[in-house]
Amino acid sequence: MFDAGKDEKEAKKEAFRKYLESSGVLDALTKVLVALYEQNDKPSSAVEFVQQKLGGPSLSEYEKLQAEMSDLQIRYNELLAVHQEKCSQLEELKNTQTVASSKEDVEVEPPKENL
Repeated sequence: MFDAGKDEKEAKKEAFRKYLESSGVLDALTKVLVALYEQNDKPSSAVEFVQQKLGGPSLSEYEKLQAEMSDLQIRYNELLAVHQEKCSQLEELKNTQTVASSKEDVEVEPPKENL
């Protein structure tokens, strides 16, 4: 029997394999795995070895970057709160100045004479 679903799955797999090959992923992974295989002293974490060989940060570097990002997020939130407060203060000053300016305009106008 003809199974269209199975053929479609196989076609998707083949397209994905070609994509990985054409983009260099298969070659990069093969080189890393060969390097891991050729290690006399196998690393305690094969995943970390692969990550480092592919240019990613080590676990300790990643944790350090996560902590730095957290600190920066806290600082950003603090600065944003200060900024919003200053914007509110500026709006209040503008409104106060507009009201005061309007009152001065009313007071400065000379009385109109009846004709």
